[in-house]
Amino acid sequence: MTDPEFLDLAENLLKAVEAACDRINDEGSADIDNQRVGAMVTLVFANRSQIVINLQKPLHEVWLAARSGGFHFKFDSKQWTDTKGQGEFFACLSRFASEQAGSPLVFAS
Repeated sequence: MTDPEFLDLAENLLKAVEAACDRINDEGSADIDNQRVGAMVTLVFANRSQIVINLQKPLHEVWLAARSGGFHFKFDSKQWTDTKGQGEFFACLSRFASEQAGSPLVFAS
């Protein structure tokens, strides 16, 4: 994958995360503050816990840090998949965000 291809795919992922936060806030009682600074999105939950998603351009990876740990995702020509077998990015984000928010949340691409 070339650097421009990675940046396009990764930018789409970050935009999808931001859009999902907006949708979740509009449709339910969850209050997720999403803050974007460059290539990093921070999700802040009502209990002040955070999930941080950032791009690792030299590695062509997206990193996600949550209460449950740190995870690295690579694009496998179809989806962003954890490098250590934890699953697809949006499924993982949904699981971690639900744990931290204390209610079921669904993120999708």
